[in-house]
Amino acid sequence: MRINNYHVILASKSPRRQFLLKELGLEFETRTKETEESFPAELVAEEIPLYLCRKKAEAFHDELKPNELVITADTVVWVGDQVLNKPENHADAVRMLKLLSGKMHQVFTGVCLSSLKKTVCFFGETKVYFKDLSDSEIEHYIRHSKPFDKAGSYGAQDWIGLVGVKRIEGTYFNVMGLPMFELYEELMRF
Repeated sequence: MRINNYHVILASKSPRRQFLLKELGLEFETRTKETEESFPAELVAEEIPLYLCRKKAEAFHDELKPNELVITADTVVWVGDQVLNKPENHADAVRMLKLLSGKMHQVFTGVCLSSLKKTVCFFGETKVYFKDLSDSEIEHYIRHSKPFDKAGSYGAQDWIGLVGVKRIEGTYFNVMGLPMFELYEELMRF
């Protein structure tokens, strides 16, 4: 699938995002740039990934060719009034999973489509409900799945999703890292 004769660039190392775009049938190349993932402290919920995906897109602006479209994304987990990004280490992963245990949290993924002429940013939101997780379940998951590259220290497609997620409201693919319905619609309009 081609988008209005654009050469599509996915600016993400995430194997889950690459898988989802391949499943969509989109022709793309992967190209990444190291971008500082800091954000202003006053941002909350969906504002955070929207800010970060725009920041990632802006890093490409000076090198984009007229026929190129870059897709950037960022996913955060929001629980209570705090953001959970990727864990720093094993102890941080344990802390995050204990915080999510037995609660509902929101997953926000911000996406930015950017060319030399146009930029469109949007987000997906999914509510995820976890069962009460035991310490042994948390340790087993971290030891076997090593979720250190995932916001909130978990992947819904992993073992913890199979045994710990009671239900979700919204799109499952957003939890994997891309709100596919919204992305498809925005690509068709771009």
